[in-house]
Amino acid sequence: MKAYNRHTTMRNSMRVEDIRSERRIMKNRIRRQQEMKKNFLIVVMTVCLIVAGSFSMNTFRSNAKDDSAAASYKYYKSIVVENDDTLWSIASEYMDAEHYASITDYINEVKSMNSMTDDVIHYGEHLVIPYYDSEFFG
Repeated sequence: MKAYNRHTTMRNSMRVEDIRSERRIMKNRIRRQQEMKKNFLIVVMTVCLIVAGSFSMNTFRSNAKDDSAAASYKYYKSIVVENDDTLWSIASEYMDAEHYASITDYINEVKSMNSMTDDVIHYGEHLVIPYYDSEFFG
């Protein structure tokens, strides 16, 4: 009977060890799954930060480009009216579409600057006209 008890005791102890081993394996599996989830979340968050950073840098760069393109300076020039010149032809040559809504607006400014009451100009007359340039002449 002692041999039977010893065999049963060994079988029971092996069974207990098997149960402990299975529990350890399950705990390790659960721990690895949790670590994988955590690592996956870290990777996703890193990608999101990179994408957000790239969008913000591109936005900053595009705003900086827009500011430099908008820089222009207003200058005045004296011209001598030629034989076939009209206010319309002068406006067509010197007007900047970014700064005037229409040719009429430009002509009105030229008339105001030169104290003109009508649209008539004469050969040899001097006119002061505005124009815009992106370069700064100091």
